[in-house]
Amino acid sequence: MTTQTQTSSFAPRFANKTVLVTGGNSGIGLATALQFAAQGARVVITGRDQTTLDAAKAQLGDNAMALRNDAGASGSAKALAAALTAEGVTLDAVFINAGLAKFAPLEGVDEALWDDTFNVNVKGAFFAIQALSPLLNTGAAIILNGSINAHIGMPNSSVYAASKAALISLAKTLSAELVGRGIRVNVVSPGPVTTPLYGKLGVPADQLGALAAGIQAQIPLKRFGTPDEVASAVVYLSSPDAAFIVGTELIVDGGMSQL
Repeated sequence: MTTQTQTSSFAPRFANKTVLVTGGNSGIGLATALQFAAQGARVVITGRDQTTLDAAKAQLGDNAMALRNDAGASGSAKALAAALTAEGVTLDAVFINAGLAKFAPLEGVDEALWDDTFNVNVKGAFFAIQALSPLLNTGAAIILNGSINAHIGMPNSSVYAASKAALISLAKTLSAELVGRGIRVNVVSPGPVTTPLYGKLGVPADQLGALAAGIQAQIPLKRFGTPDEVASAVVYLSSPDAAFIVGTELIVDGGMSQL
């Protein structure tokens, strides 16, 4: 008896699709961009740092685009949309990932911390979606990067948590506005994940180890998540497999906010 090996003729899930990942030059954003690219997508990434953008583009390959863009700067959303329009780019998925996390106790919060956080995490996200809306193809998906901090009341996270709660609300209201165009909006809310973001929390370096150990002890799985685990959730919600999922939140936190 002769056994024949069949080669799958299925195309990658994102073949002939273009996706945008803001903050795609490191951490969760880069992991997501790499997964999209591995599944056939043309990937556009943004970020503020040119060096890390160049390094990320080298990993993504010649078909990728890397655009320097500051999510918290005035006019950045329109500039991003104009750059994509000039290249004839339309989008099948957008991951609004660029974010800022600075923790401080109530008495330590000043207006600068508040404004910086909301300018990037909320204002930047909202106006990016507004500016990019004309470039979204029918059936496109928008994924917002939330956080379980919006749910768990962690001390010193008040401003960051409030900004992420605002994003979760936006997923519902913008879903209602865009669903008529066949565009789905959803949220992925990570728990603690091993990314460079933890070094940018405003916590002194000598306290980071103790902070990480304390957080890990609260996670039922007793470990931090990985960027790839969050990226897989983003890719799933962006795919046709999630075509009936609209205006919801997928929590990826090792059970921290659930158990």
